[in-house]
Order: sequence, then structure tokens, then C-alpha cells
Amino acid sequence: MSYKTVGKTVETEFIEKKSVFIGLASRVFSEEEAKEFIGAVKAKYKDARHHVYAYTIGEEMNIQRYSDDGEPQGTGGIPILEVIKKNELRNVCVVVIRYFGGILLGAGGLTRAYVKGASEAISGAGIIERVAGFQMDMIIDYDHLGKIQHHLKEKNIEIITVDYTDKVKVTIYLESHQAEKISGEIMNMTSGNVIIGMEQEELFYKDGDRLLKVI
Repeated sequence: MSYKTVGKTVETEFIEKKSVFIGLASRVFSEEEAKEFIGAVKAKYKDARHHVYAYTIGEEMNIQRYSDDGEPQGTGGIPILEVIKKNELRNVCVVVIRYFGGILLGAGGLTRAYVKGASEAISGAGIIERVAGFQMDMIIDYDHLGKIQHHLKEKNIEIITVDYTDKVKVTIYLESHQAEKISGEIMNMTSGNVIIGMEQEELFYKDGDRLLKVI
């Protein structure tokens, strides 16, 4: 249960034979969110001639939609969708706006321009992976803290929080395939003198070795 999506919302721009193309990419998790994003883009650039878009929703790309928005059929929406699919992205919406500059580009020129607009928007947004994982909370004695911190550092696992009371509560995020191994190692290191709590499995953003709930 993992997939790739864009890292952030961005705008990119280039000029092709006096036509201005503005590309925007954003994460969306439902058709409603995709439509809201498209609507916001149209409102911001309401004087543009065309607002061509494509989006995919679902980890298996269950929903795929596109629109040429007045451009010749097949020159905008499908090429943008193909760029999304080529990058294996899920839950993403890409809109490429065109301000017509008075020079016709022809079907091939339009397709190349919309592909470029989508590609540059995705490149600017960056690609990030979403992976299945757990939040793991450990309650330990103070004398175990140092060696656990050292062990997690060696494993490139970031400590999210450390809370100090009569015991120490350490919170980390783990990919699902790590959970059993790491919890077993912690058990061994503390000779079982640890309380381990595991939250329900969920999707995290993976930034290098770091897992993030939000970005």
C-alpha cells in the first residue's frame, strides 16, 4: 500500500510563440477536491482562453478525468493525463492554462506545449512517496533512553517526540515492514521492560528516511 504523488502545490510558466502557458499541480484526494482546485484556478485566471486539466484519484487510479476546455480534441487533456500516468502519480490534479498569443500552434504544437506545461508543473512540485506505516509509542525507564536513541539513530529512524514524566515516552513513525523488527529489537534491548503501543496503520509521506504525517 504505497504510491507517489506531488510534494507541494506550484505554478510554472513558459511562452510558446507568444502564447503564455501556466502549469499548476496539486495533491487532491477526491473528485470534490479536484473540482475545487480547478475552480480556484479558473477564478484566479478567469481571463485565460483555456484551462486544460487532468486528474487521477485513488491508489489504483480508480478515477481518471480530463478536459481539453475548448482546445482541439485530444491535444490537451489526454496528453496531461499521460504525463501524470508516466510519472506514476496518484491523487494529483494538473491544470495548464493558456493565454492565446495570436499565433496558431497546430495540433502537434499544442500537444507538445501541454505536455511541457504538465511536466514542468510536476517537476516543480516534486514527487513524494506515500507509504503505509505506524506510529509507535514506547514507555521506558530513563536508563534505557540513551541506548534506544543511539539505536534508532543508527537505523535512520527519527524520534518524533520525547515526553518526560516518571517514565519516558518516545514516539516514532515506522514503515509497516519495519514495525515487527524494530519493536522486537526494542524489547530485547530493554529486556522486555517497555510498553509498546501501536496506532492504527496509516499512510505517511516519505521524505528521504523521514516519515511525515503532513507536509
